[in-house]
Amino acid sequence: MALQSKHKVDAMFSMSSMTDIIFLLLIFFMLTSSFITPSGLPVNLPSSKASTVEMQKVSVTITKDLEYFVNDKRVTQSTLERELKRQLVGNEGVVVLHIDETVPTKNLVEVAGIATSLEAKVSIATEPN
Repeated sequence: MALQSKHKVDAMFSMSSMTDIIFLLLIFFMLTSSFITPSGLPVNLPSSKASTVEMQKVSVTITKDLEYFVNDKRVTQSTLERELKRQLVGNEGVVVLHIDETVPTKNLVEVAGIATSLEAKVSIATEPN
């Protein structure tokens, strides 16, 4: 007399739901990682206790050798205002200044004055303390 079970258990496991979850997590991390775009230019930023993350639309960088960059594009001090005006068209008007800590304050004030005259908000990038 052979006894057989009425309910057969299938040993197969469906991976389709697992791949859906992995795909959704991948999309989530790809989207959230692009919100903060760090400056690729080597500058030593000053440190600050109160530091907030600002979504940068236009980035102005001044290196220790007094080289000016607008969104990683090298510009001269005389063409800075024209390039900022071109970059701010259609953007929200936020300029983030990445200025080396050894650069004189005079250069910081000049760039901030140009951005303010173009009716843009000015934010200074710092390292968290």
